[in-house]
Amino acid sequence: MQKTIRIIGIDPGLRRTGWGVIETLGNSLRFVASGTVTSDGDMDLASRLCQLHDGLADIVHSHQPDEAAVEQTFVNKDAVATLKLGQARGIAMLVPARAGLPVFEYAPNAVKKAVIGVGHGEKQQIHMMLKILMPKAEFKGNDAADALAIAICHAHNRGGDRMARLLAAG
Repeated sequence: MQKTIRIIGIDPGLRRTGWGVIETLGNSLRFVASGTVTSDGDMDLASRLCQLHDGLADIVHSHQPDEAAVEQTFVNKDAVATLKLGQARGIAMLVPARAGLPVFEYAPNAVKKAVIGVGHGEKQQIHMMLKILMPKAEFKGNDAADALAIAICHAHNRGGDRMARLLAAG
């Protein structure tokens, strides 16, 4: 008998970290919740990372996911911004790991391919497909939508061989 698996997708960011929780049973997907954890840009970096940590820890505690999926960081031209994003991503991986969850990573192109069918696409295409895949999904903003897409990507790619192929392609 198949078991319902609850997945949290996390889209890391220092200002806004999106999160989305779905349930999957076989090929079916069900929206549970989504939102954004924010940090105060006027605070020092350590305090902002604490805000992200505490916010995500509350989400993981209240929604009790079985698995977590986090988007991989892309490197941009601004090394300082990339480093800060990497630190926020560390929080996004640490929180579910500390809760005992397996944490999976997905490249942005792999997420888009899983949701819209191609590795490159616009945010509006992701929003539209989320509503098709999960008509009851509610999300405010791109960060929460991206987090749901990350969770869906993981739901579609759960399992050893498929997971290994996806990560190798990412």
